[in-house]
Amino acid sequence: MSRQRAVVTGGAGFLGSHLCERLLVEGFEVVSIDNYSSGRFENIGHLMDAGSFTAICGDLVNPVAIDGEVSLVFHCASPASPVDYTRSPIATLKVGAIGTMNALELARERRARFVLASTSEVYGEPLMHPQTEDYWGNVNPVGPRSMYDEAKRFAEALTVAYRRTAGVDAGIVRIFNTYGPRMRSDDGRVIPTFVSQALRGDALTIAGRGEQTRSFCYVDDMINAFLKMALDSLSGPVNLGNPHEVSVLELANLIRALVGGDLSLSFVERPREDPSRRQPDIAFAREYLGWIPAVGLEKGLMQTIDWFRSSSSGW
Repeated sequence: MSRQRAVVTGGAGFLGSHLCERLLVEGFEVVSIDNYSSGRFENIGHLMDAGSFTAICGDLVNPVAIDGEVSLVFHCASPASPVDYTRSPIATLKVGAIGTMNALELARERRARFVLASTSEVYGEPLMHPQTEDYWGNVNPVGPRSMYDEAKRFAEALTVAYRRTAGVDAGIVRIFNTYGPRMRSDDGRVIPTFVSQALRGDALTIAGRGEQTRSFCYVDDMINAFLKMALDSLSGPVNLGNPHEVSVLELANLIRALVGGDLSLSFVERPREDPSRRQPDIAFAREYLGWIPAVGLEKGLMQTIDWFRSSSSGW
């Protein structure tokens, strides 16, 4: 019996590379598609010797040409950090729109299960806390983060349209802050920024007073949830994240304690429309996927810090 085959768009990115790796462990043949605009080949280089792994360098805004059967399509391609999507707003919107359509077309043609990696950013500056899947959000369509927020909101709408009118077996997951090995030190997200600063002995830069909150999910937990969603028939959207909420200041102090040394804090201006609170309600994922995160923040941070210490990419 031949192996099932999965396509991962954005397969060389932080989440995508972990997903490719896990799918191989689970016995899938895996095809990664990435244009390496924010992903890195080194994230998947160790997979190249696997006879069941193929890496395609390609831009998803062009039609996807893949021969053979496909059983799963994971659409993870998109700049995901503020540094990347602010630098490339048009490309971000294109991959959210045209890229999503091309990935959905591949799933439609091959009758494959499709999973869209959406984001908690669809909730914008939330007026509901914690955020549930039936909350419509509070998003500024012309704000400084709109290229990412609206690209993902459109991607969700397009996924729903393909499910309703083209019969695609499609599901949507909304990812809350996820962290772990293979994050780029320069991507602008708070954990790699703090860890890199701490390892260099620099002051940790706190936006505003650090009172804004986030809920951080370790990457292994997130990949477990991805697979559960892919092997289910749920349409979603489903919140995926760790409901343990911490302030940015609390996070900075925890990283200081874990890294050690005499590290100071530097308070800088808070970016415009930086969300004040983030916390997922994961009751739906718990009930219908049987999933809850298992890795605590301190343990996940230590594994992330250890990876940054040993990484050749520098910090």
